[in-house]
Amino acid sequence: MLRQSHISRRVAAVAVSLVLAGGAAACGPKDGADKAGSGDKPGAAGGAPQQGGTLTVLNSEPQSDFDPARLYTSGGGNVPSLVFRTLTTRNREAGAAGTKVVPDLATDTGRPNADATEWTYTLKDGLKYEDGSPITTADIKYGIERSFAGELSGGAPYLRDWLVGGETYEGPYKDGGKGLDSIVVPDAKTIVFKLRKPEGEFPFVATQTQFAPVPKAKDTGVKYEEHPVSSGPYKVVKNDNDGEHLTLERNEHWDQKTDEERKAYPDKIDVRSGLDSAVINQRLSTSSGPDAAAITTDTNLGPAELAQIGSNKELEGRIGTGHFGYVNYLAFNPKVAPFDNPKVRQAVSYAVNRTSVINAAGGSALAEPATTFLPEREAFGFTPYDHFPAGKTGDPAKAKQLLAEAGFPDGLTVTLTHSTAQNRQTSPEVATAVQQSLAAAGITVKLEGLENNAFNEKRWDAKNTPGFFLSRWGADWPSGGPFLAPIFDGRQIVTNGSNYNHAQLDDPAVNAEIDEIAKLTDLAAAGKRWGALDKKIGEQALDVPLFHPVYKRLVGKDVKNVVISDWTGVLDISQVSVK
Repeated sequence: MLRQSHISRRVAAVAVSLVLAGGAAACGPKDGADKAGSGDKPGAAGGAPQQGGTLTVLNSEPQSDFDPARLYTSGGGNVPSLVFRTLTTRNREAGAAGTKVVPDLATDTGRPNADATEWTYTLKDGLKYEDGSPITTADIKYGIERSFAGELSGGAPYLRDWLVGGETYEGPYKDGGKGLDSIVVPDAKTIVFKLRKPEGEFPFVATQTQFAPVPKAKDTGVKYEEHPVSSGPYKVVKNDNDGEHLTLERNEHWDQKTDEERKAYPDKIDVRSGLDSAVINQRLSTSSGPDAAAITTDTNLGPAELAQIGSNKELEGRIGTGHFGYVNYLAFNPKVAPFDNPKVRQAVSYAVNRTSVINAAGGSALAEPATTFLPEREAFGFTPYDHFPAGKTGDPAKAKQLLAEAGFPDGLTVTLTHSTAQNRQTSPEVATAVQQSLAAAGITVKLEGLENNAFNEKRWDAKNTPGFFLSRWGADWPSGGPFLAPIFDGRQIVTNGSNYNHAQLDDPAVNAEIDEIAKLTDLAAAGKRWGALDKKIGEQALDVPLFHPVYKRLVGKDVKNVVISDWTGVLDISQVSVK
């Protein structure tokens, strides 16, 4: 039985940085995409997109570890996908269409064998690196193998779990040239992956930067990030201070005929990081000089900034709105009293006032109420349900009734653990809103605020998981699998490391259904079953979904062709024009 124990080990810790940074989005909008889809919305500059100009990127976090082996991205990332092409990639379209996986270097999204334990890809004709040399499947095999090297760790861990022999492989620097037998290269254009169990969603994983080709002769180990060899429309000409200042210019050997996804309009892309978020938004708002052709790949607008924009129609027209596959929720540990009693968990579910929680999260412009664990997007398998309908402001009477039935007619006192980080997700504001909600139902909540690292360490410690805490989860690609499996698959319970199955649920029926869905290569059919599984698990009140975040970002006044998909939730840098 294949354990997916590493599948999302870093997701909870890095999902927000994936969403906000150039890495992903992160790891998309629906109505937001309609308003800020392809074309000239937002962005005041009219006319069709044109080639040329310099796009400036203003970020708070540096684009560090710019090595395809070390990057942890969703769909290949944002800035990284300008340099690193992969076997597959995300469809660069707005809204729901953007949740589809499409070919990139490969001619298709992969050809599985009968049970999806083997996937075969063929490369397109005419693929070249920045030096004009041909891209081969041997380079893709080598690029994947080097991602197993300890000194190049940090990337997505799926292949270590999925590939036959991946769990013990230590990379090409230690294998004596042997390589991974489960990656077979019969010729320069064909590559075959042999998996330990069926994985119908392998094409999604093939979007990760670990699938970018790396020519062995040009590999400089840990220094490769300084000048990785480009397979995409841009090449790195400057990388200062580990991604703090990154300059990209055109790769003359990239051929648009081989790449239907990236538009690559600007001649140059100048990425500057280490900036304060307020400064970034102010510069984008003012749009003076080069900032008129600027964007950000990691900085959202906050409630105060949205209030300042107010009725400024020009600025409103430059805001892109999107949704990433993400959920913020209250987590229960049923091994800790009184949360071992299902009626207590149900009472909390009824007592929560989602309106006050959303206000604490920044307001309805930045958060949408949730009653399901899966995000409200078809690609994730969203199936509507509300097992404990409490309306917009909670149902304290129903909560008190359940508490009485549970043996607590006079109410009870519990502790809610949260982070002290000001992130409006697991932060004191949200915790206080929950505290006030539950007070109306006779539940006294004591708040335990922990520094963010200590908070994460405690909530993911199976031996010391709090009984009641704020949590959040984001998926690496738009599917129910990376949402539900890490949280509810009993075989992913980790007792000596980071454990994300907060309820320590080990239900054979749930585990079996996860395996059955993983066999499906029909992703629409898989989505329906993920949604049904979400609904079934939800009946146990193991968590209380609170809200799904909404991302709002400004662009400079001369930026156009803004595309925001339901995969990333943020502007796709590969589509932007500045002239």
